[in-house]
Amino acid sequence: MKRRLPVWWLLMIPGLLAGCVSRNNMSALDPQGPVGKTQLNLVYLSTGIMTFVVIVVAVIFIYVVIRYRERPGDEKKGIPEQVSGSKKLEILWTAIPVLLLIILAVPTISTTFTLNRKPAPEESIRVNVTGYQYWWGFEYPDHKVSTANEVHIPAGKKVEFVMKSHDVVHAFWVPSLGGKQDLNPGRQDRIVLQADKPGVYEGKCAELCGSSHALMNFRVIAHKPADFQRWIASQKSPDSAPKTAEAREGKRLFRQNCIGCHAVRKGGFNVEGRSAPELTAFSNRTRIAGILPNNKKNLKDWLRNPQGFKPGNRMPAFDHLSEKQLDALSIYLENLK
Repeated sequence: MKRRLPVWWLLMIPGLLAGCVSRNNMSALDPQGPVGKTQLNLVYLSTGIMTFVVIVVAVIFIYVVIRYRERPGDEKKGIPEQVSGSKKLEILWTAIPVLLLIILAVPTISTTFTLNRKPAPEESIRVNVTGYQYWWGFEYPDHKVSTANEVHIPAGKKVEFVMKSHDVVHAFWVPSLGGKQDLNPGRQDRIVLQADKPGVYEGKCAELCGSSHALMNFRVIAHKPADFQRWIASQKSPDSAPKTAEAREGKRLFRQNCIGCHAVRKGGFNVEGRSAPELTAFSNRTRIAGILPNNKKNLKDWLRNPQGFKPGNRMPAFDHLSEKQLDALSIYLENLK
């Protein structure tokens, strides 16, 4: 005999799920920008309409069950009077859903077109986004700098993200700032977002793009305007000159093993890497490959076996290097500022 879960267990599920609160700024229910707040209002509207419908249907259902339930002696009265159709009721229960759909559709369509077509303000910052398997490239055409997996923006200012994909379909999604935008090969799309206050906002690829799709993470780091300008200045004048013998050996190993894919601007190698993330000012990044805390141990583990952390990525393992060589290469990378 199969055991069935009590009904009260099912009623507990929404309460249990309500405890699954994100603590890393990845909740669309805790918007930190005007786009996210606008979209959350649409969620509230649709939820309110659905709740209203459920309550009305439940009330009618309970009323009918109680009002027309079988009572003692009903069998002696015979078959109840049969009723067929009511034009008024049919018109009513057709008109009400249509009206509710209109109430939901008008603001939804209006908001969708507004967010898609509204031009970015002249004072906004433009960031070009390129999605790769499985990392993100960010370029600031007005400032002539670029970075990877972490995009820095000024808080309180609109930022126009102009997007494309290098290979397959990706999707740019920062839940706390706004809804996702697909990146399609051969097509350019855009989205305008704003962070209301400084902070770190987690981003994800929201379109299945391969074996490490779930690990294609990035961060939006919002600064105070003055701090953002300092970050831009540091990117324009990075310090990549090795200062110790180990770092110089690491630079030599970098030339031998990494320069074909990665780029380090100024003081390093004037190459524009397109098949792998740019590593300029690498030591200032909070994560390695978007997933590991940036420290020497994790960097060595990544270099030794990148497929163990991001299956399917295009970086080869550096298991041909000795521990001493891995130390030197890690020291060089960790000193790129």
